[in-house]
Amino acid sequence: MPPSTISEKIRTQLAALPARPGVYIMRNAEGQVIYVGKAAKLKDRVRSYFGSAHGMEPKTFALRQQIDDFEYIVVNTVGEALLLEATMIKRHQPFFNIRLKDDKRYPYLKIDVQNAWPRVYITRRIEKDGARYFGPYASAYSVRDTLDLVKKLFPWRSCTKEITGRDARPCLDYYIKRCIAPCTSFCTPEEYAEVVQQVILFLEGKSDDVLKRLREQMEATAERLEFERAAMIRDQMRSLERTIEKQMVATTKKEDLDIYGVFRDGDQACVQVFFVRGRHMIGRDNFIVEGVSGETDTAVMCNFLLQFYESAQYIPKLVVVPSEPDERATMEELLSEKRGSAVEVRVPARGEKRRLVDLANDNAREHLSMMKVKWLADTTKTERALEELREELSLAAIPRRIECYDNSNIQGTSPVSSMVVFIDGKPASNQYRRFRVKTVVGADDFATMSEIMRRRFKHAAVAVIDADASGAEAAPPTADRWDLPDLVIIDGGKGQLGAAVQTMRELGVHHIPTVGLAKRFEELFVPDEDEPILLPRGSEGLYLVQRLRDEAHRFAITFHRQVRAKTSIQSALDTIVGIGPKRKKALLNKFGSMKAIREAGVDEIASTVGFTRALAERVKEGV
Repeated sequence: MPPSTISEKIRTQLAALPARPGVYIMRNAEGQVIYVGKAAKLKDRVRSYFGSAHGMEPKTFALRQQIDDFEYIVVNTVGEALLLEATMIKRHQPFFNIRLKDDKRYPYLKIDVQNAWPRVYITRRIEKDGARYFGPYASAYSVRDTLDLVKKLFPWRSCTKEITGRDARPCLDYYIKRCIAPCTSFCTPEEYAEVVQQVILFLEGKSDDVLKRLREQMEATAERLEFERAAMIRDQMRSLERTIEKQMVATTKKEDLDIYGVFRDGDQACVQVFFVRGRHMIGRDNFIVEGVSGETDTAVMCNFLLQFYESAQYIPKLVVVPSEPDERATMEELLSEKRGSAVEVRVPARGEKRRLVDLANDNAREHLSMMKVKWLADTTKTERALEELREELSLAAIPRRIECYDNSNIQGTSPVSSMVVFIDGKPASNQYRRFRVKTVVGADDFATMSEIMRRRFKHAAVAVIDADASGAEAAPPTADRWDLPDLVIIDGGKGQLGAAVQTMRELGVHHIPTVGLAKRFEELFVPDEDEPILLPRGSEGLYLVQRLRDEAHRFAITFHRQVRAKTSIQSALDTIVGIGPKRKKALLNKFGSMKAIREAGVDEIASTVGFTRALAERVKEGV
């Protein structure tokens, strides 16, 4: 909204803004919170949204268009503003913010230490009740897996009965060594408290301390001639030692740290965290972050860390991240205050910590990839996605065959395009097509899209003309006639869409529904309509569109790299006097790649069929 269109209400609010630190909350016309931000000076920061749009980021401009009202909260320091911002984002989940998926769904392990006979169980709510909480875990699977392990290693009670010590006999857990039976007074309150303390130490990652306590307990029990009890503790120690052996050795020295990796894909990112305690990685987890489109890696990491540690029940001494987060000094101050001692946020450049960060990055990428695979394999979800697309785009029928197109070039060099096909919501890779652009010079996406549409639909145009002439339906596509799509998606905004639609009109296939997908906010543009269609965030339809876009982009990039590599090989060898097609082929057949040719010695090149030493020397100079 340009300054002239700012409402009188907002003008009044802007004039009253204080020059103090705080948090501001933007709302749309429906009263929904669409953005939460922090500011060192509210007066300057909030006013910047309503000034000139020149040089404004597209995401900020799109936000400004939807602001109908705002409010603010004044705080004392920038650190307080940073912390309050994270809390408000988690509460409201605003569309324009980087947001960790609502942590209300994240489970924790709770040990009700205020109880005389504590249990360990799963909860999704943290209360100020004196209990110990561990988490959050990213999924119910993660927390149940940890709970099962703890139950196998430590004999705490899992029942909910009132403990009086007067039960006639213990339950099965006692006989399989999963409980020390406080219900029948087979143990003292002190012995049971020791078991609970061992569980707490284990969940904190202090396995060596647990083993030390168990060893002391076993020796004391043996001295009292309680050999059966000593044997049970010995077996428990062996189980714990086997568990520790399975844990990956992360560092060569004892440390207390969390290691993060991140991988971004469209509007989502996966953050992988390794929990390292002592020398071992005692656990790991994956978290999904949304709203990352158009944001930097540093901003994604900063927002995730603040939102995660705002509710996490344990903060280590060292937090290791792949790139330096925004507000690093302030973040260290906040984390240190919550922990009660100094916390460092570090970006390693080399060594074992860099290796672990790279491993975390790889795991984040694999997890996000696996999410896609699982989604595509779920028939119920893909059917729902297709139905949502039919409704949102007002299609006559469910789009069984969807084609998505993307262009790829670097500053206009080696331009290529891709066509990917999804049938019934699943990739049909045998029908993918790739195009080397023939008629366009330089980086002209509009002209490129026009050429590709013409080449793709020229066969369909012949079929349509034949059908019109005969008055009958067109014959089924032959080997050179591809099936017509039910929906075409152009990866690009209004410009690329307009070029594609114009070409399809010229070819007589404009009846095929065609939309453009804007890269930043995944808006769907429809021909001859000003306002884009926004698919609901988190909907199956949006997820399918994202998968199509990502697959088209991947396919185009892969082909572009191949074309570039081939072009670079040709250009390097073709400039050498005396190297024709036969000698070039002989070199590549012998060495396999330009890298191998560059690394080869003059004598090796000279021994190639058709080469002399003088020619080999020219090759070494030329490559």
